[in-house]
Amino acid sequence: MIGGREDKARDLIILNEVARLAGSGKLVVATLASEEAPQQWETYRNIFTKLRVQTVEHLAIPTREQAVDIGSAKLLKGATAIFFTGGDQLKIATKLGGTSLLDEMRELYEQRGIVIAGTSAGASAMGEIMLVSSGADPDSHNVSGAFNMARGLGFVRNLVIDQHFAQRARIERLVGAVAENPGVLGIGIDEDTAVVLNDHRLQVLGSGAVYVADGHAITYTNVAENTSDRSLCLFDLKLHVLTHDSGYDMHTGRPFLMHPPAVAR
Repeated sequence: MIGGREDKARDLIILNEVARLAGSGKLVVATLASEEAPQQWETYRNIFTKLRVQTVEHLAIPTREQAVDIGSAKLLKGATAIFFTGGDQLKIATKLGGTSLLDEMRELYEQRGIVIAGTSAGASAMGEIMLVSSGADPDSHNVSGAFNMARGLGFVRNLVIDQHFAQRARIERLVGAVAENPGVLGIGIDEDTAVVLNDHRLQVLGSGAVYVADGHAITYTNVAENTSDRSLCLFDLKLHVLTHDSGYDMHTGRPFLMHPPAVAR
C-alpha cells in the first residue's frame, strides 16, 4: 500500500520491492482508477521492465461491463502480482465490486498468495471500507464535513487506508474515520512511502512516514450525537508515527523497529 508519488527515477526503493515480490511470474498493472490509463501503463511498464519483471501486462477496464468480460479474468492467469495505479478509488470499486473478476483476484490473493499492491487511490481501495473525499469544504473540521465512506475491495480487513497523507493534511479525516469505526485501524501513508502487510505485521518503506491511528481504547466521541455542525471531539485515541524500517504488529497493537539499536554495555 503506497501513499502515492513514489520515486520512479532514483533509488526506486518501493517499486523495487514490488518487483522483488512479483518474482519470476507475471505482474499485472491495473489502471482502473485513472483517466490517463495509457500514460500510466507506459510509465509502469517501462519501470517494471527495467526492474527485470519477466512479464508485465495491462489490465485496462474503461467500463464496468468490461469487468465481467472473461477475457479480463484470463489476463490474471499466471499472475504473481497485481498493481493498482492511482486516480479515483471510487472508479476501482464501482468497476470491480460484485464481479467475478474481483472474486478471482481475491481467490488468487487468499488461496495462492499473489501480491496485491496499489499506489494512491490503489492503496485506499484495498480495505473493506475506504475514505472518499467530500470535496473542498470550509467546515472539514466538523463531524460530518471531512470525508465520506464507501465499500472497498476487501483485500485487507479491519484497516482504513489514506494516502498523500501529510502532503494533503488528512489527519482530520483519518481520525474521523476511526472515530466512526473504532474497531478498524487507521493507516495514513505519506507520499513516496509504503506499507508492506505480511500476515499481521506492517513494515514501512520509503522516505516519509506512516501514521497508525488505533481507536480500540477510545472512551468518548461525539460522532454519534446530533452534532454534525460541531468540531469532532475524541478522547483516548492512540497514534503511532512510523518511518522506514519500523513497523506495527496488528495482533499486539505495538510498533517495532526492524533493526533495534544495540544495547550499550
